[in-house]
Amino acid sequence: MNMIMDSSTAIVQIKGIRDGLLATFADAPWEEQRGALMEQITARSAFFQGARLAMDVGTQILKVNDLVELRDWLSERNITLWAVVSESPTTESTAQLLGLATRISKPRPEESRHVLETIPDDTALFVAKTVRSGTRIEYPGHVVVYGDVNPGAEIIADGNVIVWGRVRGVIHAGAKGSREAFICALDLSANQIRIAGETSASLKPQKDPRPEVASINKDGKLQAELWHPGETTPRK
Repeated sequence: MNMIMDSSTAIVQIKGIRDGLLATFADAPWEEQRGALMEQITARSAFFQGARLAMDVGTQILKVNDLVELRDWLSERNITLWAVVSESPTTESTAQLLGLATRISKPRPEESRHVLETIPDDTALFVAKTVRSGTRIEYPGHVVVYGDVNPGAEIIADGNVIVWGRVRGVIHAGAKGSREAFICALDLSANQIRIAGETSASLKPQKDPRPEVASINKDGKLQAELWHPGETTPRK
């Protein structure tokens, strides 16, 4: 399943920020920008459920009806539009009139340093919620989950997978064959983990779970060891 539509990602890019998700638009008519955003949300409806969305629309001039129609469409899909950042005074005034924020905060460098070092190419999908049973997330880069991965949930990433929570579902890192990929979690009691072509057996829940990182060792075997979050790569 292709989770990202090529035509829409040329117009809108969606990334994780501290307060939720941020949609950034390329220069195009508003109808095309709005359509591209709707296309991505429709294609990944399970991922966007309950999300908080901010938009950076650049110089786009938007009026009340433009934002109201989009806000209502998002609300019907359990998505909250909470901020609109714009270089246009008209759009900024419209957003403020509707009670939307017009500024967004960014993490301080020390707060995100270890994540940025781990993911230097900025191709990460940030999931700011628990991944529930029945949800399948595929992404052609790294995946970072701020929450748990429940039994019956599945994450497939071409890069690394970092879970700031408990893993009870299925995780596949290095899905396109990268044996350098790794999986980190605060509690790695997964139903199954896989890196490239190496697969683990089911991992039993621990009485006293500790952060672990799974990687392929020098012998070509998949192994898990203690994860020290200050470190950005697993020990070999």
